[in-house]
Amino acid sequence: MIRNWGTEAAGALRRPSAPVTHTLIAVCCLVFLIGPASGLDPGYGTGDELLAAQRGYFRRWGVIPADLFEGSPWSALTPATALFVHGSWVHLLGNMLFLHVFGRMTEARMGRLRFTLFYVGCGHLALLGYAVANADSEQSLVGASGAISGILGAFLFLFPRARVTSLLPFLFFLPVRFPAWVVLPFWVALQWLAAGQASDGPGVAYLAHLVGFGLGFCWAWARSTGATTVRSAPAPAPEGENQQ
Repeated sequence: MIRNWGTEAAGALRRPSAPVTHTLIAVCCLVFLIGPASGLDPGYGTGDELLAAQRGYFRRWGVIPADLFEGSPWSALTPATALFVHGSWVHLLGNMLFLHVFGRMTEARMGRLRFTLFYVGCGHLALLGYAVANADSEQSLVGASGAISGILGAFLFLFPRARVTSLLPFLFFLPVRFPAWVVLPFWVALQWLAAGQASDGPGVAYLAHLVGFGLGFCWAWARSTGATTVRSAPAPAPEGENQQ
């Protein structure tokens, strides 16, 4: 596991303004706190009653691959609602940490509106990709991991030399710093290996991570190769004036 606690990129602002990133974090945290997964609302009960409430909550707001392509209008909306639902405190805090670290600089580079559409689009397609590959699954799929993985993919293309501070278990969790082009491909390799060993039961949807990462990287690459810069010739200076 790699846990990323901070980044900085040459030429980027130290504290980029990122209102969309902060809003997404706030919404995800609020949705979690008022839902049964947080365990803070006594109205959901305790013990088996709480577990039943959590299962019902995830089935209502999460993506169920077996139901997604049956034509139900509500099921078609669940890839959007599932982006803001998390299954546990660890799930929420891990995702929000990655979103905070990598989302700010990515938003600053893309712009607010484009970043918002990018986030929702990557998350939606990552969930759909997982659902297509597991069309018979009855398990609920929730979380912003697919969208955040898209941000990681875009970050790798946009800021490949950014220094990422990480805690590595095999180095006794000592903080070390590597460029993004080292850390993020290693993260992808871990997701790939984990996806190959994943079972059909409850767990982490590693495939959604891979789909989101690939979409994010390809989107940033396509925007870069499709962009052109036009440099217009300066207008002639009026007589008697110099222009530099």
